[in-house]
Amino acid sequence: MIFKKQYYQPAMNDRSTNNLSSSSSGSLLFSNIQKYVHLNTDEEELVWSFFKTVNYAKKAVFLQQGDACRKFYFVEKGSVRAFHTNIEGKESTVMFAVEDWWITDMGAFLNEKSASISMETLDDCLLFELDSLSMKKLLEVIPKLEKYFRILFQRAYIREQQRALDAISIPLEKRYLDFLEKYPKIVKMVTQKQIASYLGVTPEFLSTIKNRIPS
Repeated sequence: MIFKKQYYQPAMNDRSTNNLSSSSSGSLLFSNIQKYVHLNTDEEELVWSFFKTVNYAKKAVFLQQGDACRKFYFVEKGSVRAFHTNIEGKESTVMFAVEDWWITDMGAFLNEKSASISMETLDDCLLFELDSLSMKKLLEVIPKLEKYFRILFQRAYIREQQRALDAISIPLEKRYLDFLEKYPKIVKMVTQKQIASYLGVTPEFLSTIKNRIPS
């Protein structure tokens, strides 16, 4: 059994739109791509034609655990929390995404399986989304983008491996301080329970650790 959250509607008057305009070349998404792959003007226009843009209001659940995961999301504005809900209804936060980050259920997206996580916005968000079919077509017409997505997937794997290693080798106090440094905005928008589940400890233990840290 999966305990589902209620879906929230996108912000009023903000609907998904095909074909991002050429003005999007100044977006974080475009800058992110250009870090690894150079695109000429025609290629830039072609890239945007494969994306959709959508605005979500705060607390919008836009991917539900158990549903098909067919989209890869780039956070142009705002922040996102991904969480897993167990059979008892307990939520565990598994990742966050802030501006200039990609997020999806990677295993479900690449293997065309049901999502093992849900994703919700922590504040009003502007997301650029790329569905799996559009990605395949995009890589066919601009093959050099394979390098870009390969780097994304490699970095995601390395990040998760490092997080697993940190959990067993780095004291909680340092991991909490690292979290504060990495996600200063998110700290103000989530509960201590959500932070604790992300760090893999109980809220009570996290509270004990926080009390040891000089203010």
